[in-house]
Parts: sequence; structure tokens; C-alpha cells
Amino acid sequence: MKQMTPTAFHLMVKPRGAICNLDCKYCYFLQKEELYPGSQFRMSVEVLRSYTRQYIESQNSPEVTFAWQGGEPTLMGLGFFEQAVTFQQKFKKPGTRISNALQTNGTLLNDDWCRFFKQRNFLIGLSLDGPRELHDAYRVNKGGQPTFDQVMHGLRLLQKHGVEFNVLSTVHAANAPFPLEVYRFLRDEVQTQFMQFIPIVERENETGFQEGDEVTGRSVSAVSYGTFLSTIFDEWVRHDVGSTYVQMFDVALGAWMGHPGSLCVFAPTCGDALALEHNGDLYSCDHYVEPDFLLGNIEENKLIPLVASAKQRQFGQHKLDSLPRYCRECEVRFACHGGCPKNRFIKTPDSESGLNYLCAGYKAFFNHVDEPMKMMASLLQQQRPANGVMEWVSVQDSKKLDEAFAKSGRNDPCPCGSGRKFKQCHGRKRS
Repeated sequence: MKQMTPTAFHLMVKPRGAICNLDCKYCYFLQKEELYPGSQFRMSVEVLRSYTRQYIESQNSPEVTFAWQGGEPTLMGLGFFEQAVTFQQKFKKPGTRISNALQTNGTLLNDDWCRFFKQRNFLIGLSLDGPRELHDAYRVNKGGQPTFDQVMHGLRLLQKHGVEFNVLSTVHAANAPFPLEVYRFLRDEVQTQFMQFIPIVERENETGFQEGDEVTGRSVSAVSYGTFLSTIFDEWVRHDVGSTYVQMFDVALGAWMGHPGSLCVFAPTCGDALALEHNGDLYSCDHYVEPDFLLGNIEENKLIPLVASAKQRQFGQHKLDSLPRYCRECEVRFACHGGCPKNRFIKTPDSESGLNYLCAGYKAFFNHVDEPMKMMASLLQQQRPANGVMEWVSVQDSKKLDEAFAKSGRNDPCPCGSGRKFKQCHGRKRS
């Protein structure tokens, strides 16, 4: 059978492997150092050159995005990325636009880094888990000391130099109870327009691999994650549609509009987002940097055949083929598709294996946002801006409040939330 060339795929590149200057307590990368004993964990110029050339050759779109991850990629030093940009310009196809995205903890940023990012139009993803006490709960340095001040210093440098950035916040046991504190801090103090909220689901084992069915105490519970998202959504849909962008909400809206899953987590199948280690080893997924999911090395095998291999296609198709009946019959399957396979390790109510640990949270969230999502989808299909949903929600809120007023007794708490009795608040008009 002729091997097909993948139409599109995304590669997360880790030039320093799992090496990081921090010691975040929930990080699943740190144990990956054990996969390469004795390694210096530095991508060589030869591997960088080979990767750049092959990746550009493999892409058929007018824009090619290089995604730099870690560990902490800035540990490679500025010279590495200057060389990377040089190779990109050397190998790019006529008419192709090259872009770069780099995920960082922000603690090593300085004016030189930020000038480079601005000059070369890098999009920076900054890891920040909320206000000081929530961020510092788990994001500490090698000495166990808090990192909030260092991260905020890096953030202000990005802003000073006009570097485009977004914020990635993990949701864990420490910050999950405080959704509005996290959201309002990012919106009002950090002043980012783009946010991601990634759930921490950390397996309780010694290997760091995706095995076992117990999670650590740092992990967010399914219900807490659903509540976290729903609470932020309620704030966003009333005040911030069109001005603040939350990845989860954008992806959900796409599902309500009938678009294919734009995020692998919520697509029917996966396998198009791979991970490249510092030495050229290619893995099926960023979450599966494990021996069983090693596809090969791009210095020994060509990138395209590895991505298009039967092993990788089977990896992606398994997400759909292993979906439990409980998920197949679920009313929000169109938006969820079972979630990420790495989290599908609990049993369904009828004892079938393969249910996502976060199922209860996903289900609660997707049902919670159903009506506003339908309204936004309708507005967009009419070529009208989605922020019109805010007026619709305001009308719905007023109707619900009027109904609550009508049912309230004089000595009941006022439905407006003032904390006063109804007769001392909105009920005065009845007297």
C-alpha cells in the first residue's frame, strides 16, 4: 500500500528536552530526563538544520508555524533561535510565511530576548497560574522558592517591547476554587486578551508515563474543572465577548457551528500534533513521550514517512475506535469526542473502560453553555458579531430576576444578591 503524505500536522519541538530552570510540582516533563541518560539535552545545529528543512518541505499551507516548547526553551540561549530563524529563511518556499510560537515560564526573559521576539514576530505563550498566592502554590524554582515576581517581570518586558503574547494557566487543586480571581487577574492586571486554561491531571506513579488510574492531590477534580470553566464563562459571556478570547470557549463555539475540532483534545481523532525531542526523536504526541510511542529519529528516517506511518495513523484512530458506548451516546459528544486519550482511564457508569477522568466536568460545562453557544453561532451565521450575545444574556437575566422577585416573600433574601431581606431591598416597591 502506498504511504500517504499527511495533509497537515503540527510539531512541538523541545530543543532542551525536559530541562527546565523551575521545579513546578505538577510538571510531567521533568521525569522525561530519564529517557536519555547521559544526554546534554541540547539540540545540535545539525538536528536543527535537518528539522527546519524537513518541516518546511512537509507543509503544504501558505504559513508554516514553528512551535518551541520545553522544559524551558530559552535555556538554549538567544543564539540558537537566531540560527533557527536563519535556517527558516534559507529553506522557506517562495510565497510561504514563517511564524514562530514559543512557550516560556518567563523567568529568563530580558530586553535582548524581547527585542528579538518583537523583531522576528514571535508569539509568546507565558505560563502564569493566576495571582501570586495561586501561581506560587506549585510553580517554584529548584530551591522551592516562589516565581511570581520573576514571571511578572518577564511579562512587563514583553509588554514594554510590544511582543505579542498569550497566557497559559494550568488549573489544579490550588487555583480551581478561585475561577474569577484567576480570570479577572489575567484580564485586568495582566491585560492579556488570549487565555488558555489547561487542566492538571497528574497520574500517581513512579514512571511519569500515562499509566495507572489514581491521580495526585495536585490534580483538579472533574467537577471542579467544569465549575471553573462555567464560572468564567458566565463572566465572559456578560462582559467580554469580542474583547477577551478564551481558547476553550472559541473551540466550543466552533463545535456549535459544526466546524471540525480545531483542538486535538476535542477532535474525533488525533495524531496530527507530534513532539520532537532535542536529539531528533519523534514521538506520537507531546503527552506520550514514552518508548512505546517513539516513531523514529528524523536524522535516520525522513519526517514525512514517520508522520504518515501506520503506527502514527493507528495512534490517532485509536481515539475514536476506543470511545466507550457511554460517550458515543452522549448529548455533547459533538463538542467533546471523549477528550484527550491521556485522561481516558476511568470506567463508565456501566463499567466500560476508557472514560475521560474529566468527563463530569466537560459534560457540565458543555451543557451549561449550550444556549449562549447556540445564540452566538446563530449571530455568526447571520454575519453578525458574536458579542451580540451579551445583550441577549442581559435580557434573559432580567427575566429570571423578575420571576424571582415575583416569587419572593417579604422576609426572604433578595434575589438581587444584596444580602438584605427582600422587603428592605427590591421588595420596597410592593409595600
